[in-house]
Amino acid sequence: MYNIIIYAYLLGVAVYSRFNEKVRKMWRGERDAFRVLREQVDPNARYVWFHAASLGEFEQGRPLMEQLRRDHPELKILLTFFSPSGYEVRKNYEGADIICYLPLDTIRNARRFLRLIRPEMAFFIKYEFWYNYLHILKHRGVPLYSVSSIFREGQVFFRWYGRQYGHVLKCFTHFYVQNDKSRQLLSSIGINNTTVVGDTRFDRVLQIKEMAAPLSLPKVDMIDLLFGSGAKIFVAGSSWPPDEEIFIRYFNEHPEWKLIIAPHVIGEDHLKQIEKLLNGRTSIRYSQLLQAIASPTGAGDVSVLIIDCFGLLSSIYRYATVTYVGGGFGVSIHNTLEAAVWAKPVIFGPENQKFQEAQGLKQCGGGLEIKNYDEFQQLMERFSRDQAYLQQAGQQAGAYVESLAGATRKILSDIEL
Repeated sequence: MYNIIIYAYLLGVAVYSRFNEKVRKMWRGERDAFRVLREQVDPNARYVWFHAASLGEFEQGRPLMEQLRRDHPELKILLTFFSPSGYEVRKNYEGADIICYLPLDTIRNARRFLRLIRPEMAFFIKYEFWYNYLHILKHRGVPLYSVSSIFREGQVFFRWYGRQYGHVLKCFTHFYVQNDKSRQLLSSIGINNTTVVGDTRFDRVLQIKEMAAPLSLPKVDMIDLLFGSGAKIFVAGSSWPPDEEIFIRYFNEHPEWKLIIAPHVIGEDHLKQIEKLLNGRTSIRYSQLLQAIASPTGAGDVSVLIIDCFGLLSSIYRYATVTYVGGGFGVSIHNTLEAAVWAKPVIFGPENQKFQEAQGLKQCGGGLEIKNYDEFQQLMERFSRDQAYLQQAGQQAGAYVESLAGATRKILSDIEL
């Protein structure tokens, strides 16, 4: 049944790729993977295979890959992606020796792929349970590890109709799970080769913080130059229109606050929508900032900076007095840890229940949930008048991240290389 579904999916992707650019990239990338492998695989090398579905899983696996490379430079790393949103962003990542799409999970593809690579071990990050790849890895005796995995009662493995497919989990040598609930769920279906180590994302955001550089000209910090040293700055990351309608409304009435907005979707229509909501507050886009600052008149009296490029958000949180992470009024919130690691309060919307780190931040007082404009207004007014509360919330957010770091070392110290 599984293989019938896979072939039906394969046909569907082939057809849909004619109409959707993202699907077309995935379709071409999967078909091209074997060429990449034939050209780049060194038959005398020892490979460790890391598989990440998309960009978020890559970030979770990145600390492991980089620590493994430092500790064992004799090993080569193969990195595969399922989604274009991961591959297209990280196809030039220098921490891996070979990067390609993972060919779809047919028996023939899995055999060809593993025959070319002959990995000494494999790491699957968080999710992704490809039946044929996993069974062939097990048959060949290749150690297979699930890293930063998290399980919930509603998943197919724990339903009566999914028990047969759940046998795929028995292919893993070991599960390094995020929490004890995951360990208990796996134990309920007879899987006890588990260790609770937490989430490698905590290690990753600490790495990002250590490497992050300020947005600077020679001897000048651009944000200080733009807003003035000591300004109260609200940084909104990965925001969507429902988020923006809430926080921009508040800041239009409180010009004493400066605002940095890094929207999740960077498109001209969305950027213009943000600028319209600002209702006359003077804004500038990041792509225009350097030229404006270098001009004889400078950037002028700007109170809002709109980030219209990718890759800066994790560094920009450093400038915040208060942070906001978007998505909580849609499907789900985005990465709260990138903000919390800077020891700043993190505000987010109500769609956060599936995220363990959001629940942890709420419990420690470093993360604050709002359900509407009135709650946001009340929270910001408290931050404005109660400096001790503001500082305490930020310190608790930072301490939460620090306290849960170390999963990378726990995993690698447990594995025989």
